[in-house]
Amino acid sequence: MIIKSILGKKPKFGDNCFLAENCTIIGDFTCGDDCSFWYNSVVRADVNYIKIGNKVNIQDGAVIHATYKKSATEIGDNVSIGHNAIVHGCTIKDNVLVGMGAIIMDNCVVNSNSIIAAGAVLTKGTIVESGSIYAGMPAKKIKDISQELISGEIDRIAESYLMYSTWQ
Repeated sequence: MIIKSILGKKPKFGDNCFLAENCTIIGDFTCGDDCSFWYNSVVRADVNYIKIGNKVNIQDGAVIHATYKKSATEIGDNVSIGHNAIVHGCTIKDNVLVGMGAIIMDNCVVNSNSIIAAGAVLTKGTIVESGSIYAGMPAKKIKDISQELISGEIDRIAESYLMYSTWQ
């Protein structure tokens, strides 16, 4: 794994975090407790800060970055960032699932209890309504999310990744 200071700013981790052997985390980065950073994931807080809450999983190949002097990245609690997703200079609130290969661009806000479908592209400045599912290129709201999807997908995946990290 690569954990690296940039311009005197060193990543800071909460308790009980899992870092895969080949993840990369650099710069002005802070995360809460029970987070996991999976194989080939990259968190590059070299050009702006990145802040992550509790029980967040950054899955294999995902990239978290920001924009120099413009857009930091903030991710809330109980968030899953799917395999090969790109999260760039945006805000993701609590209880969100970002599907595999999704792209979330600068100045987007993904409000709580939402799902960004696999392969979706949120163009710059998109505001995702709380409690909704967005899909497509560019991503648009396709439906409201049910309580069943919140517990059956968002919570299940976050809890599963917490469990998987104990196997490593």
